[in-house]
Amino acid sequence: MSLFSHRAIFLAGTAFLVAPFPAIANEAAAEDGPERDYLPEMIVVVGSADGYTTTDGSSGTKTPTPLIDVPQTVAVITEDQLDDQGISQLGEALRYVPGVSLETGEGHRDEIFIRGQETTADFYLDGLRDDAQYYRSLYNVERIEVLKGANALIFGRGGGGGVVNRVSKSAKLGTSEIGLNASADSFSAFDLGADINQPLGDAVAIRVNGTYEEFDSHRDFYEGRFIGISPTLTARLGPDTRLVASYTYDDDSRVTDRGLPSLNGLPLGGYDRTFFGDPEFNRASNEAHIARARLEQGLGAGWSVNAAVQYANYDKIYANLVPGTTDGTTVRLSGYQDYQDRENLIAQANLVGEFETGGVGHTLLAGVEASWQDSFNGRRNVRFGTGAGPFTGSVDVPLADVLTIPAFSLAAPNRANNSKLSVLSAYIQDQIAFGDHVELIAGLRWDRFDLETTNLAGMLTIRVDEKVSPRVGLVVKPMESLSLYASYATSFLPQAGDQFFLIAPNDQAFEPEKFTNYEIGAKWLIDPKLFLTAALFQLDRTNTKGPSPTDPTLVELVGESRVKGIELSLVGDILPGWQANIGYTYLDGEIRSSTSSAPAGRRLEQLPEHQFTAWNHVELTEKFSVGLGLIYQDEQFASLSNAVTLPDFWRVDAAAYYQLSESVTVQLNIENLFDESYYPSAHGDNNIQPAEPFSARVGVRIRL
Repeated sequence: MSLFSHRAIFLAGTAFLVAPFPAIANEAAAEDGPERDYLPEMIVVVGSADGYTTTDGSSGTKTPTPLIDVPQTVAVITEDQLDDQGISQLGEALRYVPGVSLETGEGHRDEIFIRGQETTADFYLDGLRDDAQYYRSLYNVERIEVLKGANALIFGRGGGGGVVNRVSKSAKLGTSEIGLNASADSFSAFDLGADINQPLGDAVAIRVNGTYEEFDSHRDFYEGRFIGISPTLTARLGPDTRLVASYTYDDDSRVTDRGLPSLNGLPLGGYDRTFFGDPEFNRASNEAHIARARLEQGLGAGWSVNAAVQYANYDKIYANLVPGTTDGTTVRLSGYQDYQDRENLIAQANLVGEFETGGVGHTLLAGVEASWQDSFNGRRNVRFGTGAGPFTGSVDVPLADVLTIPAFSLAAPNRANNSKLSVLSAYIQDQIAFGDHVELIAGLRWDRFDLETTNLAGMLTIRVDEKVSPRVGLVVKPMESLSLYASYATSFLPQAGDQFFLIAPNDQAFEPEKFTNYEIGAKWLIDPKLFLTAALFQLDRTNTKGPSPTDPTLVELVGESRVKGIELSLVGDILPGWQANIGYTYLDGEIRSSTSSAPAGRRLEQLPEHQFTAWNHVELTEKFSVGLGLIYQDEQFASLSNAVTLPDFWRVDAAAYYQLSESVTVQLNIENLFDESYYPSAHGDNNIQPAEPFSARVGVRIRL
């Protein structure tokens, strides 16, 4: 049965919600609502940035709210900064966001820790969930937003430590632009890109972004390629009506690199280039199709409505041999092949109104969202041996620069999970302004999850969860350019985990995990292009499964963890001609009660105590500029075992830019200027990723 067949009623309801409003808008057009000078004529999720700064905080509230008034830590990487750094993939960009540490993602997906909470699914595209396990390119992205702290009111399930939202490029009315770029690095990787915007009259425009990339690195046998194309259309359907539609096709194929093992509590030395797998077998490929449409309707008198629909299809397969333990002479290998198919349909509608009651200002948000997700996940394990056997699931091979791997094959499937997930959500939020200096933000979200999973044996498991998630924030503004805030928000994650492939029968009775975020902070707009923020927070995670304290043979929801931290950032024009994005995070997190994974008191995995990042762009002359980047990451444990440490490191990056003409700029980007050896990420104790040594990339950008 098609994914669309049993969802038509909701979509028809969404259309009904939107269709009557033009008439209402005409009736109300003459009415005068209260004024706030930052409000646009209609709600637009995307917003513009100026250099490295942005004032748009709409992703944190689903209303047109300045970033200074959002009671939450939000880190933004703008298109200008991405261009300056020569960054093309999401993981590379997130290295420059303190409070975020990278997981290796098994060499085939984006996987990160935000405030100590691991996730493969808390990724969004223009505010709509993009939760499949794959690598995300930035060729069609205007900026990246990292909204930290639990906040289910806006984003729904998950997001315990925060979420990552990509704001996509959309077609611009009334302007014709052509952008071309190309670059190549010292490892022979290269990319070609195009960004073309063309009006089709006064009220319609199209924009097409495309890229072709080839990957390479210092790692033996690593290579791959990426193809992406993303056309968008913007149409003004009336004075207060706008339609934005887009389609994205991404095709990714690469070697699956699982890194190297550990020895005596540290990454194995002397094998940073060695590929611990079979380059013909260790392959990952993914095709993603994402189609979206968003309709925005201004109603007059401070009211507006928007509705969005997104359909996504992901088809992915990956295989790998995986390094395990080593004694310094041999290394143990095992492996598997995994395949995933996912089809998502999301529909969302929001009504936003600005009005006054008794001299008190209100910005009201009321919304509904429904989503349907059909997924299949299968796996086949590797078996070593030939002929009639005997076969084994692992093998020890001698350590060498190039491993000699014995014959292997794939066994019969040992996993075949089908899941069907239906989610219905409703939420309401009010931003209440008491004069010019105090604003209270309060709201609730209700979610219902209906999950059906079927495993390889044909066993059907059904689980229904209903949760209510609150959010409360208080913003005090002693002056227009300074805000002080305190906030409380929660989120949750059903026991099926963030991918919903399977809920085991033993997990069926357990309530979802809960995340509770307490935060106080300050935001100071020192001038229109310089933004200083500071925050202290505490994030509690509860309802984690673990052994019963009275009967270790039983499993209960006894697990708890806590992360406390401090975050500081300074973004914008430090001095004329000097732009910077500087951040620091202190994180302290531990298990507070035993789980099946770790006892109480153990430090959380991949949680560096100190992180510091800084990217600087300095104009030396009218045509010549330089860039300087610094990253410091404190030592961290590779897993909850706390048995393997990834040492601390400093990394220095540099860049130079020369403007040949009004439309042509050439640039040189150097990563790891001082050729530091370090290990920035891991997937457990024996899949540790060594960083690239010194590398240089030369590029050219053309703007017509």
